Amino acid sequence: MPRSVPLLDPSAGAFRRRVAASRAALALALVLSASAVAAAEVVTVAPVTVDDAKEVLATVESVRAPLARARIGGTLEKVAVVEGDRVAKDDVLAVVVDPKLRLQLQAADARIGALEAKLMLVQMELDRVRQLRTTGAAPQAKLDDAQTQLVVTKAEIAAAQAEKSVVEQQVVEGRVLAPDAGRVLRVMGVEGQVILPGEPVASLATATYVLKLRLPERHARFIRQGDAIVVAGRGLDRATDPRPIAGRIIRVYPELDQGRVVADAEAPGMGDYFVGERVSVFVSTGKRETFVLPKDAVINREGLTFVRLEGVGEVPVQIGVPRPATGDAPAGVEILTGLKAGDRVVRP
Repeated sequence: MPRSVPLLDPSAGAFRRRVAASRAALALALVLSASAVAAAEVVTVAPVTVDDAKEVLATVESVRAPLARARIGGTLEKVAVVEGDRVAKDDVLAVVVDPKLRLQLQAADARIGALEAKLMLVQMELDRVRQLRTTGAAPQAKLDDAQTQLVVTKAEIAAAQAEKSVVEQQVVEGRVLAPDAGRVLRVMGVEGQVILPGEPVASLATATYVLKLRLPERHARFIRQGDAIVVAGRGLDRATDPRPIAGRIIRVYPELDQGRVVADAEAPGMGDYFVGERVSVFVSTGKRETFVLPKDAVINREGLTFVRLEGVGEVPVQIGVPRPATGDAPAGVEILTGLKAGDRVVRP
């Protein structure tokens, strides 16, 4: 019998085509996944030497806190500033007025006017005597007296003008000026108040701020001028401003204060802080080795922190405070536990 030829099943062909398409899509997905893994940046965990930092509380203080004082006594007629205002050097903070000075100016003007009128009469008399002297009708002694009277009157006018200048200067000194540029901390006078010469009207904080550190005596042998510090952010709650700020020690005082060594530090951006504000500062008390990873390599989820290890997946880690770049140590987050040297962390 002749061999029968099977008929093509259309449904079987469609199934084979769907299988082939699925295999192609799977292969493409594997290729893309491999490309993504290859493109992901891998960080090899290696120990770095960092400062063994201790956390202390520092107080923001002004380098200088000068007082704006009244130079004359009188009544505080005007107060031009309030607490918190920024002022430049020689800005007028207040005005002190002494009513007696106005009366003295009026008296000086009246006296100068009278002397100027007298000067006109003396000048007229001198001219008349000179004419008489030319005709021989007046003796030389009378001419000399008239000339002397002219000189004396001019001297009296000069003295009166000098006295007026003194009073005018006292009026000018009624303006209470800012002794330096900075911010007004306190205003101690109110309008209408009677004030004495030398009495303070306002206290200022100069524009330059420092961080006042007070460390336990056991740390005195570690701290040196020029040492680096890290400001952990504003406020006692570092979570409100977690950005670290690098600074340095600018002065170490040679005397202990109640068992503590006192030092001044500077850091950028201190001008925006409040005077008296307390901030957390990390001070170096030696060197140690640790792991530092880039901040974006750490995953925060539901209050926990993880890193993604190559070939392993996510593992939990415990992190420390953010660290700025200092010396050989890169900027990033310190890893306290959960990793070892040689681990390869995949940055998400």
